[in-house]
Amino acid sequence: MNKADLVYGMSLGAKMPVADAKRAIESAIDLINKALKRGDRITISGFGSFQVKRRAERVGRNARTGQSIRIPPKNAVVFTASEVLEKIVNPIK
Repeated sequence: MNKADLVYGMSLGAKMPVADAKRAIESAIDLINKALKRGDRITISGFGSFQVKRRAERVGRNARTGQSIRIPPKNAVVFTASEVLEKIVNPIK
């Protein structure tokens, strides 16, 4: 599923025009991006949470040459699924 599929599905599910659904999704994505940039944690009940974690500097290895390389520190966005989403994806049989 891509963004266009999400917009179309939301417009059908919410019985709203596609343009309104697109603006709503883009607004939600913009809010999430701004919150993550500030370092906030975003929790969506029944879905999961997003947060930024700092990855420390580390030493890696060039697969082609075997030479050690320095991998600089960086921020990474981490998603943790809620229990509800976990049960949907992994139903008990």
